[in-house]
Amino acid sequence: MKVVAFKRELQGSGASRRLRNSGQTPGIIYGGTEAPVTIALDHNALYHALKKEAFHASILDLEIDGKVQKVLLRDFQMHAYKQLVLHADFQRVTASEKLHVKVALHFVNAETSPAVKLGGAVITHVLNEIEIECLPADLPEFITVDLSNVEVGNSVHVADLTMPKGVTAVTHGNDLTVATASIPAGQVAADDEAAAEEPKK
Repeated sequence: MKVVAFKRELQGSGASRRLRNSGQTPGIIYGGTEAPVTIALDHNALYHALKKEAFHASILDLEIDGKVQKVLLRDFQMHAYKQLVLHADFQRVTASEKLHVKVALHFVNAETSPAVKLGGAVITHVLNEIEIECLPADLPEFITVDLSNVEVGNSVHVADLTMPKGVTAVTHGNDLTVATASIPAGQVAADDEAAAEEPKK
């Protein structure tokens, strides 16, 4: 994905406010062997790009003055109640250096799992993203969580996930729970009540 930016000479809150008033968003590029560079980006283009999941977990081609750099979106700040991006941070990416980045989880096959199909359970997503480590070339847009074999009362943990080639989950020593399958409390009560009302043979 490509992002076009412009070098920003003036800094400070006043300069940033004037920039936003003109339809641009201040930002910064840092990392690698070069010094940090303050930039300005088109606000509307950035705002719509941030709505795309891939923009948050892809190596981006950031063009400044005709020169393209490989970067990763590291952070952004939104206005408390306006649809306004206040600032964006990008980190330079080196092909030989591993990245630590959070990527989204995509849950599939819940409706065909024994827990849902046979047990009437509800799958609860405990995590929506996980931290991974990989080289830039191996960076996935998302990690797939296959729920097809989940039974009632069971959970899916990070260790159960199939990671793409070259990708390692960063769990800091904890095998985190990703999803659980459980019968809704109201359903359990209704089943118990129905069982109690059945005539004894």
